[in-house]
Amino acid sequence: MEQVLQRSEEVTRRLLEELRVGRYADEEKLPPEVILAEQMGVSRTLLRDCLAILEREGFISRKHGVGTVINKHVLDVVTRMDLEKEFLEMVEDAGYTARIDFATVAEKPCPEETALKLHLEPGEMIFQVTRLISADGRPAIYCVDQIGMRHLKTESYDIKELEKPIFCFLEKYCGESVYMDLTEVRAVASDETLSGIFKIDQGTPVLYMDEVGYNFRGEPVLMSKEYYMDGILQHKVLRKKI
Repeated sequence: MEQVLQRSEEVTRRLLEELRVGRYADEEKLPPEVILAEQMGVSRTLLRDCLAILEREGFISRKHGVGTVINKHVLDVVTRMDLEKEFLEMVEDAGYTARIDFATVAEKPCPEETALKLHLEPGEMIFQVTRLISADGRPAIYCVDQIGMRHLKTESYDIKELEKPIFCFLEKYCGESVYMDLTEVRAVASDETLSGIFKIDQGTPVLYMDEVGYNFRGEPVLMSKEYYMDGILQHKVLRKKI
């Protein structure tokens, strides 16, 4: 099952790249499924799965008798709040030079809030990773990630790996991947810590995202607190009628 999902994700990414900058970049519609499957070198069953993903994410629209329409207005959006993307890639896609200004890693007892959201016991050990990402040298994203040490599949691990995108550590040492997030979004007034990190006055509003990442089985495996400096990234969200 996992291999099928990985293959589907791989082909979906390839097709999305073709929509953005490849053979379909100047087209208004995709060719019929039988032709598209042949062009992509995949089965029609796998292709339908990939098209369903792209339709769900708004990149295409499908209607019987009309065909598959390419939504260029959605493809052109740089940063979407409803789609997960790694921070450095997000900043680079927005046209900036991205850099990790600092990343600190700690093993610590689990706070009560984290225990509740990650279904852990208060006080059990977690990894906490704190990092700051800059855009052209300006502080852009401050993030605190937390994962339970109970998810480790091995006693031998390199804690320095946590300084990379945390998804890499989850996959390599925990055998987990984040399938979906539930995110609370709101503006918060910067406190002393945030004002020092972003070099802004205390009380200046910043965008805050409180995320819990779930694996394919619906189990919480990652908690993230993300703070975004205003004026650097433009966040958009796609809303569709159900």
